[in-house]
Amino acid sequence: MRYQEIEATIAHLTGPEGPFPVQEAVIDGSNRRVFGGFPDCLRDYYGVCMTHAGKDCLVDGERRYSFGEVLGQAVCLSEVLVNRYGIGKGDRVAIAMRNAPEWCISFMAITAVGAVAVPMNSWWQGEELIYGLKDSGASLVILDGSRYAPIATWLESSGVPAIGVDTGGKPLPAGVDRFNDLLASVSPSGFPAVDIGADDLAMILYTSGSTGAPKGVFSTQRNVLSTLVTWLVTGIAVTTIDGTFGQEPEIQPSILLPIPLFHVTGLNSLFLLSLALGRKIVMMRKWDVDVALELIQAEKITNFNGVPTMSMELMNHPRLEDYDVSSLVEISSGGAHRPAEQVAMLIERFPGAMPTVGYGLTESNAVGCLCGQEDYVSRPGSVGRPTPPLVELRIADPDDNDVSQGELGEICFRSPAIASGYWNCPEASAEVFKDGWVRTGDVGYRDEEGFLYIVDRLKDIIIRGGENISCLEVEAALYTHPDVLEAAVFSLPDERLGEIVGSAVMTKSGEVLETEKVQAYLGERLAAFKIPRHIHCQAEPLPRIAAGKISKKQIRSEMIERLGL
Repeated sequence: MRYQEIEATIAHLTGPEGPFPVQEAVIDGSNRRVFGGFPDCLRDYYGVCMTHAGKDCLVDGERRYSFGEVLGQAVCLSEVLVNRYGIGKGDRVAIAMRNAPEWCISFMAITAVGAVAVPMNSWWQGEELIYGLKDSGASLVILDGSRYAPIATWLESSGVPAIGVDTGGKPLPAGVDRFNDLLASVSPSGFPAVDIGADDLAMILYTSGSTGAPKGVFSTQRNVLSTLVTWLVTGIAVTTIDGTFGQEPEIQPSILLPIPLFHVTGLNSLFLLSLALGRKIVMMRKWDVDVALELIQAEKITNFNGVPTMSMELMNHPRLEDYDVSSLVEISSGGAHRPAEQVAMLIERFPGAMPTVGYGLTESNAVGCLCGQEDYVSRPGSVGRPTPPLVELRIADPDDNDVSQGELGEICFRSPAIASGYWNCPEASAEVFKDGWVRTGDVGYRDEEGFLYIVDRLKDIIIRGGENISCLEVEAALYTHPDVLEAAVFSLPDERLGEIVGSAVMTKSGEVLETEKVQAYLGERLAAFKIPRHIHCQAEPLPRIAAGKISKKQIRSEMIERLGL
């Protein structure tokens, strides 16, 4: 089997004589297996850009930046952060903007001076952005005009300084420090000298779980770098087996960036990994299948990675044959379940591109399982085996005991890439993270060869096109409506996005609320992707189970039948 060859090759690469030897390190008082032969901090990792300094690194419309230019601008910004704003080791610096080169440069500069990057969800509205800034304790925020406008008053009253990026959307007001002006004010001389250790914090990524407000998942420098080494070793193993390792490709490897950089996949596997691979990153501000096909053709994209909805729209495009997509060699998916029947269709529509799937989560830095090539073709319903050599997988029952092969249980991972916990949430951290393991909240089983299959979720969340949505958070927003007495939020099936948000409410007045007005009300409090598409209003109490809780399963089933979904 293909996976056996790959795992044997990885064992050689990570053995005592290999380039990435597995070693032991003491983390949080216990011995853990970690990678050797790699930098201890992201600042030193960024030096890899000079290996391909003259090649295209970031493409954003008409703007092109080489790897050398990206590194140079990151160095300039790092000096600005330290010398102008007094940013030091451990300080949190938020990034709030749509995908743009400035986003990537900001992340590099922040982490290179030992500060903690806090990527903010660019779909968030004013209250959500303010929550993230307060919760993280951000000392500075780098943002574009569309994110500046809804929080301008709060910024003035809080005293948190802001660096503005002119990337379209709403204009920035006079007086805001401009990103380009700040970079032009310094000459790059190297990243500031800061002592950064492997176990120092690197970033906080916010994710919506089952307990209401988004939680900040914080990762160390080692967590992030372990993620990158895991995938690099896998890539080296695959190309070694194929006989192409070390060969100069005919065209520069390139990847489309159709998902937000504040997502762990966009940040780690599409952006940071590309720095080592010399892979060109072609940015999209938002998903548009027509634009995606145009970019694949024009930029000769070799790798595509997005949620299943995106690859589905690519292969079902009515004019697919009008585009030259022959440069594609891989079409990956993650963030949501890809229907098994899509795998065969992708191979038919893109014969030169192999479909692959990855399974991870923000708490695991997107590292978990991988499945590709013939292994995926023969098991299209699986998300693969745990990624070698350091990812461990166990399936646990409610009492945290391991279940037998083939039995259902909660999926748990352990590896040095696993995040270190939830920011400001010690109780939630203790519940989800333990002895290096993370409980995913997903239910699955392993077959006789160790391949993982996901069948259900324990958490009360909705995954809409790869975006995690907390049902409790949406319910809380509904309860602030003056005429809502009871509310229930749940998933509804959707052919394009996998799941969408549905809700049912009991009104105080007994009158039916207009869906559009409720949606507009929520739009002032929640990001657009969290707003229920279908809202059912009733005057009587919502149905309940014997324990007195609202019966979401019954409400959901009735709504699916009523809507014909």
